Amino acid sequence: MKNFLNEFKKFAMRGNVLDMAVGIIIGAAFGKIVTSLVEDVIMPPIGWALGKVDFSDLAIDLTEGVTIKYGAFINTVISFIIVAFAVFVLIKALNTLQAKMAKEEAAAAPTTKKCPYCCSDIALEATRCPHCTSELKK
Repeated sequence: MKNFLNEFKKFAMRGNVLDMAVGIIIGAAFGKIVTSLVEDVIMPPIGWALGKVDFSDLAIDLTEGVTIKYGAFINTVISFIIVAFAVFVLIKALNTLQAKMAKEEAAAAPTTKKCPYCCSDIALEATRCPHCTSELKK
C-alpha cells in the first residue's frame, strides 16, 4: 500500500499533471467568463435587434412537462464559437511569439569565436586562425 501511495505521489507531482490541472482550472474559469459574455453582453443586443427576442426563453412545448429548449442550445452554440475563436487567437498569438523568439535566438547565435592565441575574431568552423596561422582545437 505504501508503494502504491508513493507511485501516486510521483504521478501527481509530475510537471505535466500539474500543468494539466492548472489548465483545467483556468479553462473552467474562462468558460464562466465566456458564458457571462454570451448571456449578458452579446445575446441581449442580438435579441433586441431581432424584435426583443430572448433566446434563452425560446422553446417548443411538446406536451406538458416536455420542452425542447432550442434557445438555450443557440446560446451554447454561440458560446462555443466564441471560445473556439478565443482559443484560436490565443494559439495564433503564442505561435507568432514563439516563432519570433526562435528567430531572435537564431540571429543571436554567435557566428565567430576568439582565437585563443591572438584573440582575433574567427569563424566558428575555422581549424586555423587566418591572422596568426595557429592551428585550433575543435
